Amino acid sequence: MDFERLVNEHKDAVYRQMIRACGNREDAEDVLIEALLKAYRNLEQLRAHEAFRVWLAQIGRRVCWQLRKREALMPLLQLSSLEDEGHELPADDPALDSSVARQQMKEVLMSAVASLPPEYGDVYRMRDLEELSGSEVARQLNISLQAMKSRLHRARATVRENVDRALGAGS
Repeated sequence: MDFERLVNEHKDAVYRQMIRACGNREDAEDVLIEALLKAYRNLEQLRAHEAFRVWLAQIGRRVCWQLRKREALMPLLQLSSLEDEGHELPADDPALDSSVARQQMKEVLMSAVASLPPEYGDVYRMRDLEELSGSEVARQLNISLQAMKSRLHRARATVRENVDRALGAGS
């Protein structure tokens, strides 16, 4: 498999997906570079070169998710280091508002996941939250890889709809 040819063929399409997933070009560039490194290191896991774009995009979405989690924790780490240095923080710190918003978003997402039927919820939690491989999820649930992929697709669509509905109701 010629990695360079696959990258040249698919990187632009995946980059556009990462812009949508990450929300800005700078993060999308960082995520794409990290995803390419991870893909190169794990190239033996790719079964068919026709699936490279989907596989790379999936890696990129995970990297973007991890970046978002790190960014969400950053204010807490900064607060901790300020407190360690003996600084006092003003009571009406805007970071508190963003922390509350993050917590509310987390609650919306967890509620959307909790409302999934068990056969979808199990697949979603194992694959997207615990980040197990597709084959491992299928093995643990004693289902085929195709059934796992189908359930995961339906679960993701349902979570998106539930989150959209919850956010739409709040505005």
